[in-house]
Amino acid sequence: MLASAMIMGPSLAQFNDPTTTQDAQIELDQVKLTIELTEERVAELKAQVEEFSGDRTQQTAALIEAAQRVKLAEIEANAIAERMASLRAEEETIRATLDDENQEIGTLLTALQQLGRNPPPALIIEPGNAVDSARAGSLLASVLPQLASRADAVRMELDSLLAIAEEAEAEQKLLVANLTVLREERLRIATLIEARKRGLERVGEELEAEQREAELLASRATSLTQLINTLEDKVQSVSNANAEADASDEDQNNVGEELEQSVIDLALADKSRTEPAFPFALGKGHLTPPVVGVEVVAYGADDRFGGTSQGEYVVTRPEAQIVAPADGWVVYKGPYLNYGQIIILNMGQGYHLLLAGMESADVNLGQFVLMGEPLGKMGTNTNSQTIATSAGNSRPTLYIEIRNEDTPIDPTGWWDKGSRTAQNG
Repeated sequence: MLASAMIMGPSLAQFNDPTTTQDAQIELDQVKLTIELTEERVAELKAQVEEFSGDRTQQTAALIEAAQRVKLAEIEANAIAERMASLRAEEETIRATLDDENQEIGTLLTALQQLGRNPPPALIIEPGNAVDSARAGSLLASVLPQLASRADAVRMELDSLLAIAEEAEAEQKLLVANLTVLREERLRIATLIEARKRGLERVGEELEAEQREAELLASRATSLTQLINTLEDKVQSVSNANAEADASDEDQNNVGEELEQSVIDLALADKSRTEPAFPFALGKGHLTPPVVGVEVVAYGADDRFGGTSQGEYVVTRPEAQIVAPADGWVVYKGPYLNYGQIIILNMGQGYHLLLAGMESADVNLGQFVLMGEPLGKMGTNTNSQTIATSAGNSRPTLYIEIRNEDTPIDPTGWWDKGSRTAQNG
């Protein structure tokens, strides 16, 4: 039909059938494949990093700032995906309306064509057919206004469709800009991490040997509790980290039951700190969500394996950045059972935090990390066999578990309320 032909155009060709946010996310992520940073921009970013060479405090501060920019860009990219999905749904609704209008216009045109093939006789020739002539005139008077009305409706729908196409084009440009920021900041983070590794005081071979030993112990451990205890006994850097955590606990024993936000902000501003800015037990409502994503399985819910989830599962963007929710010491990184790649942090006061399902980890055993500091990144699909979500294996999924004295606790309420959008996408 004419209306169907008119609504097709190159501006709308980019909109395919998927209408859900998930499908839109997957499709929009493909845009990043077309984004390349110029050699000049890469050199500029690396030169900026070189300014911090040898200065661990500046490197850490730059890492946290870059991770924050990544988080904001990921949040905006997710919002764009949702808006694009909404535009797709609106487009489909308009197309359905146009199809209905086409059918009604077709019915009216058919009536006019029949009238044209069999016009009523002129009254001067056949005066007896006055009734037929009157009926034909009445039909014509009825059809023409309806036809004009339908044509106006089609015109309005086409204008709406054009507006959607223009809005979608603007969203696409915004998406490309956000993905460019993501790529730049990820490069900055990777370069900073590489610079930090070059500045490590410990010999690389010694660190690698401890990492291999830790992974061997992990392959023999039958529970997270056993793994954590065994690492403390067998791996020197982990033992040192736990000792530092215990010493920090003694320093913070006299802290009150509640902390003002201004006190927390002041403590977090010191990027040279070597112990937690505040006791983890008092961090409820102040922790940074480790990733931008959508919770798909909550603590205590059915884990879809016949058991109860001891943590929460969050579906993320491909290659999403993972950051430390709070200050702590790395007591394990690497594969464990069927969790995929995991990182375990000793937060002090008997608390441990587990992050599982990552593709890579950019920290070292025994390392003290600050809240918001990059720890690693997700892959392009689900990386852990223990994760069974509605996303199947098509979406990367992070598992988050907080333990207190070896007992899993509900992470609900621990995340910073101002950052909650990061956890909800």
